[in-house]
Amino acid sequence: MKQFDYLVLGSGIAGLTFALQVAPHGRVAIITKKNRAESNTNYAQGGIAAVTSKEDTTEMHVRDTLEAGAGLCREAVVRTIVQEGPARIAELIELGMKFSEREIPRSEGARELDLGKEGGHSKRRILHAKDVTGREIERALLNAVAGQPSIEIFEDHFAIDLITNQKLGEPGPNRCRGVYVLDKRAGVVETFAANVILLATGGCGKVYLYTTNPDIATGDGVAMAYRAGAAVANMEFIQFHPTCLYHPRAKSFLISEAVRGEGGVLKTIQGAEFMNAYHPLGSLAPRDIVARAIDNEMKRSGAGHVLLDITQMPAAFVRERFPNIYETCQRYGIDITKEAIPVVPAAHYQCGGVLTNVDGETEIEGLYAVGEVACTGLHGANRLASNSLLEALVCAHRAGLRVLAQTHPTTTPVIPAWQSGHATNPDELVVISHNWDEIRRLMWDYVGIVRTNKRLLRAQSRIANLQEEIQQYYWDFIVTSDLLELRNIATVAELIVASALQRPESRGLNYNLDFPRPDPAWAQRDTVLRKG
Repeated sequence: MKQFDYLVLGSGIAGLTFALQVAPHGRVAIITKKNRAESNTNYAQGGIAAVTSKEDTTEMHVRDTLEAGAGLCREAVVRTIVQEGPARIAELIELGMKFSEREIPRSEGARELDLGKEGGHSKRRILHAKDVTGREIERALLNAVAGQPSIEIFEDHFAIDLITNQKLGEPGPNRCRGVYVLDKRAGVVETFAANVILLATGGCGKVYLYTTNPDIATGDGVAMAYRAGAAVANMEFIQFHPTCLYHPRAKSFLISEAVRGEGGVLKTIQGAEFMNAYHPLGSLAPRDIVARAIDNEMKRSGAGHVLLDITQMPAAFVRERFPNIYETCQRYGIDITKEAIPVVPAAHYQCGGVLTNVDGETEIEGLYAVGEVACTGLHGANRLASNSLLEALVCAHRAGLRVLAQTHPTTTPVIPAWQSGHATNPDELVVISHNWDEIRRLMWDYVGIVRTNKRLLRAQSRIANLQEEIQQYYWDFIVTSDLLELRNIATVAELIVASALQRPESRGLNYNLDFPRPDPAWAQRDTVLRKG
């Protein structure tokens, strides 16, 4: 049994920030199922929303967040995160984070932060590192972690299940005691014990056929917490990013919202602008409205995509502001300074998750959740662009303070080793790949941008059948990362469908043709699910 003071599952901005916070006070294990830099954070292009300009105010940022959240945000949580954001940004810069700057007009070489603007924001407040912000954040945080001798990173380790008092048959309240973890290289399951465990596992984009997320985004943290008895809330609110590159050879490449913030305009394949017919902000409308508008235009015309056109901006500006997007599109034969970019919506962000307070505390003692895996109430029914990295940064810091202020058990119970029983090596891997594909396609077709109860019930029935097959497979065969991910996406798919069926209205990202308008009675009401 490997024993630590703190276990961190995930190596993105939330996990690394928390690890740095608690490292001076004990031994920390960071468990990550790929390499340490492979996280949703690493793929974030746009940036971090925070009030750093004299033209901006906390009240404006709060108002924009509440408006995007469509009546479901927790205002106290929104205020806390927005107010504490600038201080956390300053600490990130101290760690070596380098945000893009620009020269101040009519000044002698002085520079200031280059603030971007994205959909739903009334002011320029997006701090960014060109269009590779996440990559730069990972670099700065991993460099800081490397200098901490009390932090140990376990790469290619896949967390299987949380170990709790209840599972161990101990009396008292449910408390997290450790995690069973698959060492993918060795093919063995190890036991990691700690009295504080942080879920920082990111979201569940791979539950859908088309997503902007990396392959790791399989909802592992939500599935594990749910199986352990934690409450999960608002999983019906899956944000579809309006603009994913549409190309047969491109996989999951996001075209940042910042492209529209800097003048990009959405057009039909015939070249006609269409967003002004859907919202006064046109192409800068909130993401849920833009994604539904594109979906509607595609269905109406039968087109496989729409166009995002930024050719009216100077070519040098486009190349300087969006080097990664420019170079990637060039590889696929698209010069974005001269031609419009073909784009489609794709699953992007999970606004619900494991139910927590603003300090990351869950219903299970000793278990914390921060970042996309958590549901704090910040995002409500629709996340405001670039608020996600802000939430992860602030809540990870607060979780660290909360953990250090509390008294935790000093003893560790005897945790039995993982038992494989009579499990054998899988005989037909096609079962895993087939079920994986079926879940992702049925979620896209039946539980996508626009829903109906009939489609949701059809999805629910099929997922229940698949769950039985997967559970049988799980017990009969030795676990692999592919089987574990399949098990988790099936659980998360079940939660998304069940949550969507609970909410008899259209609000934010949950658009149901059977209930096309929001119901005032459902404002400030969460859909909460617990196992059993």
